[in-house]
Amino acid sequence: MANLDSWVEIPPYATPIARGDDTTPVNQESLQVPSSPRPSRLASDSPASPAKASSSSIASNLTNAMLTAALNVPTPSAPSDPRKTAGRLLSTRDSLSIPITAVNFRRFVSRSGAVFWLQDRVEEILFWRKGWKVTTSWMIAYSFLCYYPKLILLLPHVILLAILFITYSVRHPADKPDDAPLAPAWVPAEAREGSSEWFANLQAIQNLMGFYADMYENVTSLLPHLTHATPTSAPLLTFLLVTLLLGLPLLPLVPLRPVFLIVGIAPFILTHPTVQRMAPAVLDTARKLYFTTIQRFINNDRLEDTVWAAPIREVELWENERWSLATSQVAPSSSGDPGWSKANLRRGERKGWSRRRDGWSDADALDGSLEGDIRSNLTFTLEPGWHFIPTEDWQPDIFGSWVSNVGGDADGWVYTNDVWNDPHAEPPEEWKLRGMTRRRRWVRRIYFVEPVPPST
Repeated sequence: MANLDSWVEIPPYATPIARGDDTTPVNQESLQVPSSPRPSRLASDSPASPAKASSSSIASNLTNAMLTAALNVPTPSAPSDPRKTAGRLLSTRDSLSIPITAVNFRRFVSRSGAVFWLQDRVEEILFWRKGWKVTTSWMIAYSFLCYYPKLILLLPHVILLAILFITYSVRHPADKPDDAPLAPAWVPAEAREGSSEWFANLQAIQNLMGFYADMYENVTSLLPHLTHATPTSAPLLTFLLVTLLLGLPLLPLVPLRPVFLIVGIAPFILTHPTVQRMAPAVLDTARKLYFTTIQRFINNDRLEDTVWAAPIREVELWENERWSLATSQVAPSSSGDPGWSKANLRRGERKGWSRRRDGWSDADALDGSLEGDIRSNLTFTLEPGWHFIPTEDWQPDIFGSWVSNVGGDADGWVYTNDVWNDPHAEPPEEWKLRGMTRRRRWVRRIYFVEPVPPST
């Protein structure tokens, strides 16, 4: 960084004043860090012991490294404002500056303890970490507010009165002698830079940033359905318009108190430990049922009139794979799970695709490619009069319904041991060393048309 332009933004109408030795480069050491635009004295400004100075130095180096990595971006040739607004906002109050960022970041870390204290308390109550009595008490209080909603207007008074009573009891304890001096007034403590509280705040900021990034990615993954980038957008638009028109005349009939009561109590119920243990299985079943119902509805809507009037039944295929430690790192299967592949099947055992559940009775030949998209490539000869429905494809049995009381994983795979026995919905860890296999059932509907007798 050989000139001043890389450190500060010089307006186009300003003329830099030449120094005595204009050839001397301006480096980081020659520039002093300006004070914060809102200067305030931190607790860490006072003299510290060598041990505290060492921890403060570590914290300072850590902060500088983080900010350097975050702001290590090329300076734009011309200043631009990505937020096109008529006036100055809080987000654009100060220009981007590493010194100001460093000062404000240190101030924020030292003063953010109260935010994360409140976050921890809310999480403890919401997830039943303090026991059922504490969480139930908050549920009762919320229910009381739903029954008398106008009491919400008095909440600021109640909160301020509670603070006044608590601080009075701190300064004037009941057992204090009459001649004893008053306790000092309570002031929120700021975490000293480099202290354990300071690093705890830094850890909480790190995790909060990760949580926000995860939520952002989860929300943006749904945006294609709202931007007409998927086939779901059109049905979703129709559903929203219909429900909006049907809901408008029903709004006066909606009881708001029970609605807000249910909406407010539902998070406490959903975060109960028992519900959390049962939720994955329930959500997986609901997801499978939803997609199966939607797919069957779409397939029925595409049926031609001749197919509707004809007898319909299902035929099935079986997909077989084996796990191999030798290829677990280099031979991913089509499903993306490393180590699973049809190429790992041993000589003399069942094929990658089979017509029968046991994998051995392959008397009927399979036509088409055995690799790639099964939905369009794999067929076999049907009995006379039966035909594949042309508007449908092969669909996996994601429920694993062919195995009673076991089921399958999210994709319909049922896992078995090295000899294709003892089915499980998820493979036990010890099977990876002993050898394991898996099977998946595919189904497709066919319809019957009476064969036309040949003309004599």
